[in-house]
Amino acid sequence: MKIHLKPSLLFYSIVAAILVLAIVVIIGFFIPFSGKLNKPGKPDKHTAQPRTAYKIKLDSLKIVHGQVASNQNLSTLLLPHISGAMIDKIARETQGVFDVRKIKAGNLYARIFSNDSVPRTLYFIYELNPIDFVVYDFRDSLRVYMDKKSVTRLVQTSSGIIKSSLWNCFVENKLDVNLGMALSDVYAWNIDFYGLQQGDNFTVIYEEVFVDSKLIGIDRILAAKFQSNGKDFYAYYFMQQGKGVYFDENGQSLQRSFLKAPLKFSRISSRFSRSRMHPILRIARPHFGIDYSAPRGTPVVALGDGNINKLGFHGGYGRFISIRHNTAYTTTYAHLSGYAKGLKSGSHVQQGQVIGFVGSSGLSTGPHLDFRVYRNGSPTDPLKLESPHAKPVESKDMQHFQQVIAKLNIQLNGAPPAKKTAVTQKP
Repeated sequence: MKIHLKPSLLFYSIVAAILVLAIVVIIGFFIPFSGKLNKPGKPDKHTAQPRTAYKIKLDSLKIVHGQVASNQNLSTLLLPHISGAMIDKIARETQGVFDVRKIKAGNLYARIFSNDSVPRTLYFIYELNPIDFVVYDFRDSLRVYMDKKSVTRLVQTSSGIIKSSLWNCFVENKLDVNLGMALSDVYAWNIDFYGLQQGDNFTVIYEEVFVDSKLIGIDRILAAKFQSNGKDFYAYYFMQQGKGVYFDENGQSLQRSFLKAPLKFSRISSRFSRSRMHPILRIARPHFGIDYSAPRGTPVVALGDGNINKLGFHGGYGRFISIRHNTAYTTTYAHLSGYAKGLKSGSHVQQGQVIGFVGSSGLSTGPHLDFRVYRNGSPTDPLKLESPHAKPVESKDMQHFQQVIAKLNIQLNGAPPAKKTAVTQKP
């Protein structure tokens, strides 16, 4: 008796798969492939592109980064890799591009060399700052040139409400304090930052600068609205005659002949008074100035352009500077710990220039600046000092100015912040 077994489903599946595979192999052998293949010598677009640094294609080259140490110079940086004769040639013949005596400790550098059994230095790069760098090309004869990294600027909008001080507001809201410094500079002629009240607020539009995808800082404020003591102060950055200036909504320059104060981020410890109890002498006497309490060493700046008519120790005022700004106004700065380098009686100073540093010299109970203003020889309250505007927007530029601020006002006056806009600038 014969028993007949039916082939299982698994058996037929295996046979079918083998037949299909055989057909595919035969077709592939006799019929050219019609899909897209990269021809020899043409890499696929997804293949990693050659690395670059400082706009130099590295390919098979190697790069080593470093930071200039204290007391290092071009010789100590290059002598192990470049001949002394070549270093001497750089120092003598390339000062017109960059003076190697100006190499600073802390700045970055890089050395690019060949990937041979005996590596040969091909380039040396010294960074002047996060953007600018100088290249020393040793491949053939010496070639030296300056260049810039590609910069991306990102437009941002930030706001804040004052609880105690502008500085604390930026710290509490985790904003870049350098932006706070820039904002105080913009409004230095218009807002008394020592008289801010709780509830004062601001909105600021600014540019962040990125190099190699790394944030390196704030470039500039494009526009701002600062509400202080119930009044709105607007600021708009506008180019006029090739120079960027801040103007208000009416086209008046925010810059004035005098700053609002001679130092930043401190507090007023004593105001202008006809009769004040002297903290050391313990007698009532006039105090014809403003005392700004600030840490020792805080920079003190000139309130306006002028000439120093006295610099030195001046009795109870300690280290003292007097500046005559014009035929009418003179300002004085007392109890300093020291003076800015190079200043002396007769020196010309510019508005905002550092002239000295907060101290406690003379009759003083602690570090502070005694600041006074004299008009035609008579003391006047610095907080009530009126100062004329600088040059406004010219009539021929007014239409363009109005167009610029119309766009910025959308963000400044409560509209939702605009999307971040990145602009890459290639030198």
